[in-house]
Amino acid sequence: MFSKTNLAIAAIAASAPGAYAWWRVSCPSPLVSERVDPIISPGVAPSQHVHTVHGASNFAPNSTYDSLVASKCTSCLVNQDHSNYWFPKLYFHSPTDGTFTEVPNGGLLIYYQDRGDLAPVNGGPGLKAFPPGFKMLSGSPARRSMNAPTTDNTQWGLGQRAQFFSCLRYTNGQTGYDTFGFPNTNCESGLNSRIHMPACWDGVNLDSADHVSHTAFLSELDNGSCPPTHPVGLMKLLYEVTWDINSFVTSGQWNPATATFPFVLATGDPTGYSWHGDFQMGWSNFQQAIDTCNYSDGTGQGITEDCSVFTEQTAAQAETCTIAPIVKETITGKLAKLPGCNPIQNGPANATLYSDSNCPA
Repeated sequence: MFSKTNLAIAAIAASAPGAYAWWRVSCPSPLVSERVDPIISPGVAPSQHVHTVHGASNFAPNSTYDSLVASKCTSCLVNQDHSNYWFPKLYFHSPTDGTFTEVPNGGLLIYYQDRGDLAPVNGGPGLKAFPPGFKMLSGSPARRSMNAPTTDNTQWGLGQRAQFFSCLRYTNGQTGYDTFGFPNTNCESGLNSRIHMPACWDGVNLDSADHVSHTAFLSELDNGSCPPTHPVGLMKLLYEVTWDINSFVTSGQWNPATATFPFVLATGDPTGYSWHGDFQMGWSNFQQAIDTCNYSDGTGQGITEDCSVFTEQTAAQAETCTIAPIVKETITGKLAKLPGCNPIQNGPANATLYSDSNCPA
């Protein structure tokens, strides 16, 4: 399995404003990959596009906080974390025969960060745990372009910048770079895909009709203040997934000198702008961890083993936590089309999202 580079981890850790109550949760391999989405499509299977899912084993179309905390296992390393995290799969779209092949990655890393004016490290009174039943997401499967200037600090603009990519190029003297939307080169050391989640809550609603309005981003996205409409400060989650796109170069399936960037998300997106992530709360002792786990050992690495509130399992143990998919369809191997009804839509306008029942011929 492709492993994430330590340099990428160090770069994000170095940007942390302090070392109070933050940690990284590692989820080395998926719980399941399938078309199920308990936030966007509760009670429905299949949902619109394929997700890679990590976390608690009771993940289901109708999963609840109570069902998640009762899970028999988690595919993440912290035993107390029975949350679920999911994001769309990435596929290689062959320039020669048009087939789609799943791209391998090194698992999911979730940074739990103490950010914002309400965090004690910034002189604030403290951050609150996600309440039982809490759900949130960041990004949209329909997006195909940047719909706001990078100087737009409204919630709309912040939401546009919350998903981005880092093209890692640590070999052969190449220089890496960050980009909104997919890069235009090979990323020899990995395509690092990141998602900032909202860190402010309205204090009332566990979800909302659009699954966004009950939450808000910090005013500087990675730090700053919560808006008056969302006064409750939460731990800020940052998702990180590193895809091994270079394996398609070394295997001879893609020549970057002659073919454009040949990767698409499971949403039918060749632009990368539909990159998004979902979260459903399943922690059992989250407030205790926030209040008591203070990383003062000088490493700045947010090591979960340093927190007495947590117990850890090994990666080998976590990898045994898997479930059978509910939706019976082929989503790996060489595919003639993306699973579900997800035709390639280039944008720049938002894509039309189809269901299996209204798929155009």
